[in-house]
Amino acid sequence: MSAELASGDAGYEVLEGEPPEVLARNLVTAGYLLAGATAFFFVAFVFAFFYLRSIDSVSQWKPHGVDASIGWGTAIIACWVVSTVLVRLGELDQAADRRPQWRLKGLAALLLGLAGLVLQVVAWTQNGFGPTDGAFASVYVGWTAFLSLFVLLTLFWLETTLATSWRYRNELFGAAEVPAGHASGDPDRTAHDIRNPVDLNRAELAALGFYWTFLAGVAVVAWVILYLVA
Repeated sequence: MSAELASGDAGYEVLEGEPPEVLARNLVTAGYLLAGATAFFFVAFVFAFFYLRSIDSVSQWKPHGVDASIGWGTAIIACWVVSTVLVRLGELDQAADRRPQWRLKGLAALLLGLAGLVLQVVAWTQNGFGPTDGAFASVYVGWTAFLSLFVLLTLFWLETTLATSWRYRNELFGAAEVPAGHASGDPDRTAHDIRNPVDLNRAELAALGFYWTFLAGVAVVAWVILYLVA
């Protein structure tokens, strides 16, 4: 088989049929690794905040009038935290084969996440300062901007997971019910590359739930530092 694979002449029957547990473990591990990388990224903003605050160069850490609205900030974080809770509850529904309930919770979580992003944009316009108005303003705008970008990408992940679940809403978690090659998007395939492609939705949701919870935790830390400590 190794020689056949190396020659590039292997047929689909050689390449397909991988147990879904293999990719499921990879997805969950990828969620952990992504969380670790994200933590290292946002540690830079934590360092910048406390370092610049401690030196307060020429008293420009936080000039008069540079105050982030705690009301807007609380509303934003509330949307994202509730969205995370809904995803985790949906994960329990998915594990118990209550897929319609998971899709409803997932849709609500997606809408709440997007609402938080809209509120963040509004907050930027209402705060009355920009990134050049002192050190705090620079950290605030940079931190919230990148956090919003990470949230947007995570919500895209949620949307694709929801779309997959909806696409196979009538299937019974079995490769026999899914047309060959349908899950991979290759109509020429004669069998599945993953033996049970629909079942991977559970693992993907588990990885997403972990990462979204972690990112919401980062958002809570940002809220405490930028709105309470500052």
